Amino acid sequence: MADETQGAAAPESGNQPSMNLMGQYIRDLSFENPGAPNSLLTAGTNPNFNVSISVGVKKQSDEVFAVELTLNAKAQREENVLFNVELVYGGIFRIRNIPEAQLSPLLMVECPRLIFPFARQVLASVTQQGGFPPLMMEPVDFSVIYRQNLAKLAAQNNAAAATEEAPKLN
Repeated sequence: MADETQGAAAPESGNQPSMNLMGQYIRDLSFENPGAPNSLLTAGTNPNFNVSISVGVKKQSDEVFAVELTLNAKAQREENVLFNVELVYGGIFRIRNIPEAQLSPLLMVECPRLIFPFARQVLASVTQQGGFPPLMMEPVDFSVIYRQNLAKLAAQNNAAAATEEAPKLN
């Protein structure tokens, strides 16, 4: 009897939504310390930090997507650049049986949320190895970034539609 139940459940499990992280990688890593060694010897005011983050998705096959985080961080004291670091960190995800309407938020919010802690650790490690205290980024709300990108896209589409509808002067 137990065999019949397990056999009947097996085909349904093949249709269950799933997301698997198949692997992670560093595609690009650049660390610049242009003032070394002087930047490490001189003390001064606390540096200003500028950090940016973006998310990109590349479809590899029907079920496989590469999701990449691009993290840029720059530390400056007055006009002097202390360090500049760029990291492109990716994850390869196998996604099955996800409705099309839910695919974009999954790829742009949930997948980055899963790989961000690893990318953050790489940034902390490389800045520390460069002679500075580890750069510890705050957690990122990828849903906010996703909504901002949707709003920008809608504004661009509205602007393009308004331009096409405008009467032409001869």
